[in-house]
Amino acid sequence: MGNLSGIVDSLESKVVKLLQEYENLKRLKTKLEDEITILKSQQDQNIIEIDSWKDECNTLRIANSMLGSNKHKRETKLKINELVREIDKCITQLSE
Repeated sequence: MGNLSGIVDSLESKVVKLLQEYENLKRLKTKLEDEITILKSQQDQNIIEIDSWKDECNTLRIANSMLGSNKHKRETKLKINELVREIDKCITQLSE
């Protein structure tokens, strides 16, 4: 009977340890999920900022070529042609 009592006590202590470990892992999971949410938000903000910088860079490149720089002249012509096509589409839609 004493042996059975020792086995039960041993099992009980192991179950308590497992429950503690389970709670610790649950808290860690919640913490990591919160961190993932924060990091995703930061990533989205960084993507928006990168897009903004790309647009500004393109604008500066076009402005630079309009000021006489030959380096980006082809890009400027393509952009102007694109804008003219957009204007033509708008005019077509308005005349319908």
